[in-house]
Amino acid sequence: MRALLTIVLLLFFAAAATSGAGAEAMPIAGDSLPPVRAVRLASPVVIDGALDDVAWRGAPAVTRLTQSYPVEGQAPSESTAVWLAYDDDALYVAARCWDSQPDSIVASLVRRDLWVPSDRVVVYLDPFRDLRSGYFFSVSAAGVLWDGTLFNDMGSEDTWDGVWEGRTRRSEWGWSCELRIPFSQLRFRPGKDQVWGFNVRRRIERRTELDELAWTPRKGNGYVSRFPRLVGIEDGRRSRSIEVLPYTTGKAEYLAHAAGDPFNDGSRYTPGLGADLRMSVGNNLTLNATANPDFGQVEVDPAVVNLSDVESYFQEKRPFFTENSRIFGFGNEGASRYWGFNWPEPRFFYSRRIGRTPQGSLPYEADYGDMPLATHILGAAKLTGKLTPGLNFGTLQAVTGQEDAKYSLGGLESRTAVEPLTYYGVARGLQERKGGYNGVGLMTTLVQRRFDGSGLKDLLNEQSLMTGLDGWHLLDRKKMWVLSGWAAMSRVAGTGSRMIALQRDPRHYLQRPDARNLGVDSSATSLTGFGARVWLNKQEGNLISNSAIGFMDPKFDVNDMGFQSRADVITAHTGLQYHFTKPNRLSREAWVAGVVFESLDFDRNVTGAGYWQGNTVTFANEYSLNTELMYVPQTMNNRRTRGGPLMEEPPGTYGSVTFSTAGRNRLVYSLYADRTYTPAAGRTDYYNVFPAVEWKPVSNFSIQVGPNLQRAIENAQYVRRVQAPGEVPVDFGGLRYVFARMDQTTISADIRINVAFSTNLTLQTYIQPLISAARYSDFKELARAGSYDFIHYGDAAVRTPDDVTVTPADGGDPFSFRNPDFNFKSIRGNAVLRWEYRPGSVLYLVWTQQRTDSEALGELRLGPSTRRLFDAQADDIFLVKATYYLNL
Repeated sequence: MRALLTIVLLLFFAAAATSGAGAEAMPIAGDSLPPVRAVRLASPVVIDGALDDVAWRGAPAVTRLTQSYPVEGQAPSESTAVWLAYDDDALYVAARCWDSQPDSIVASLVRRDLWVPSDRVVVYLDPFRDLRSGYFFSVSAAGVLWDGTLFNDMGSEDTWDGVWEGRTRRSEWGWSCELRIPFSQLRFRPGKDQVWGFNVRRRIERRTELDELAWTPRKGNGYVSRFPRLVGIEDGRRSRSIEVLPYTTGKAEYLAHAAGDPFNDGSRYTPGLGADLRMSVGNNLTLNATANPDFGQVEVDPAVVNLSDVESYFQEKRPFFTENSRIFGFGNEGASRYWGFNWPEPRFFYSRRIGRTPQGSLPYEADYGDMPLATHILGAAKLTGKLTPGLNFGTLQAVTGQEDAKYSLGGLESRTAVEPLTYYGVARGLQERKGGYNGVGLMTTLVQRRFDGSGLKDLLNEQSLMTGLDGWHLLDRKKMWVLSGWAAMSRVAGTGSRMIALQRDPRHYLQRPDARNLGVDSSATSLTGFGARVWLNKQEGNLISNSAIGFMDPKFDVNDMGFQSRADVITAHTGLQYHFTKPNRLSREAWVAGVVFESLDFDRNVTGAGYWQGNTVTFANEYSLNTELMYVPQTMNNRRTRGGPLMEEPPGTYGSVTFSTAGRNRLVYSLYADRTYTPAAGRTDYYNVFPAVEWKPVSNFSIQVGPNLQRAIENAQYVRRVQAPGEVPVDFGGLRYVFARMDQTTISADIRINVAFSTNLTLQTYIQPLISAARYSDFKELARAGSYDFIHYGDAAVRTPDDVTVTPADGGDPFSFRNPDFNFKSIRGNAVLRWEYRPGSVLYLVWTQQRTDSEALGELRLGPSTRRLFDAQADDIFLVKATYYLNL
């Protein structure tokens, strides 16, 4: 593996060394289109969507749009004209969208930054004209604003929120819009005779039609690099604005509590103050900072029942961390598609580690406790932008405070530390050559904890460091073939006890008794690991290919700052996909793909392999259908025993189907279903059925209901490892690895209700009920390492409501463990009323509720379970948060 890492590094350095060779001669697709000109305003423009200002009468119009979808290259079905102007402070864009059927314009009214099917105009800007990145600004026919950033020539994300204006006007001939985009919201090189990249797109929703100035052919690749030049801005100056967003909060909590609890009488009231800052640093960088942040307005995480050895991953929703987060992406640059196939792609920066749930716990014998729900963020700051036109840069620094939990034992109150004072830091640089033909990047992350006698030093790492290189090189002038990848090193340090625990952690399992190249080093005070991955992609034409090989050695660990499910893995795959691009009476486009993949561990055990085939079709009525089939041959499983010996994994099959109707319809239906079936493994069977319906009776109201049924019939569900000396049938060091047949049913639903009273006043509601029950039977233990053979306990396992006691037939000592049957119930949700009472200033009213209940029984019992859930005490949290935007 060190040899592979060396090869990857040599490829990166070779790409960097040759990145300038011939780059100036490479063609720029956007230069083939006539430039777009902006004119300086001679009189003010009122942003009202009417287009009756004198300024628009003399400005040159952009009218030569072309249909990019559904029929590529044809003339648009409706006419569009776009004008651009500017003054010292902002860029102005006006668009007139003629429509022969104005009554059929789709104008859905929703909250800002929520994309829904609607007629809209999107303006794209590449102010640096680096041909890879930029911004987009969209206004729908209902006046809803939507914005975001562009990256990697083809990618976009809408986590960035700028402060800008957009208004629309409907009429008998169609609709029109006006946008004002302040220069203070953009990053660009100051100076005379600015040259930017520019594009505009009009969406006609009833036809699912896209009309654009520049577009990506269906057989092609690249989007930002195809933008024509925007000229005419003669003196571009970015104002050195300082944007401050102070806020105040008031929180009332009414919580479930036990009688006599000294820490919780059922109510708690908490005021709060804080502020966010955004300001320019030079012309190309932006500083964002937050002090004492509160994110009570974000949507709650869904409830999950996780029986695996991998932690659940939750999406980041906090605005400070989502904005411009793409700058911290690592490893997947250059190519337009990255396929995985059994590759546990690590996320090197997972911002939800900052402000996480405390990792310590209350003393087991405590009578009452008051545990913090999250670690308090004392402050955080990030600096993002470009150091030079081709050098992207981003850094984020954050500090979280020590968290203490209160507890009562025998009438005496005390405290215990559950999270230490912690520093989190990440720095990212990415050097791109013009046109995006090659690039090389560097990223490093650091987590440093200060324990100060908190008693947590044996529980948590003291320091975690990661440093990595990534990059890409396009191998031809047409950008058809691209070589890309990453290589990284991690180092984790802590006490000897902590390092022993880390080596035995589910990400590593170095204690596996039959592993030839592993083992727990009891003297270690640090753990150093390496990882790398290389892709070779063909991304132009009807036929594309995707191949990759990668590894993470057994000691590789980036989980303190990132998200990593496992190490000790070597994977490779190769696949082909054919894209049918010519529309016909049946379909708009379709894809057919096939992949072969294999995974090994560092002992060369085949831990995963398979043959996958997938099909996707978009029908002429915009309905879509996706199917997947996969066959997995017999392999070895090095994780099922949770750090014990290898087990055989019998062959199995997987299939899925996804169907959805057109999103513009008043009633939208969708269905997802999958099944994993392993007949040779005691008829192990997993399946999931997820239908959903969305009803939009009027343009400003929608309700979406998505019930979900999951069934898991697992013949060998891990129960526990038992220390049971005696006449054991195999030498597992006096250990028995206990399994059972599990029959689990989970019923849940995602319910969303959205109401828009205006473009600035909206109500969003999210509700998720969940009931999950599992019955364990046929208790048994693994008979031999490397097999799928078991010794079944039968009547030797005696079950009570609380415990299972086993008297082994081989004469071993009896042992007991907790009855694993469960019935878990949860309902959680929140309602958020959002009022943007002035640009950038928002008032939130939030109600969050959660109820949970559990029983030690394995039957689902839908009626009784539902009644118990609604009889359970609720945790109700009411929040008022007011922000005020200041532009200094």
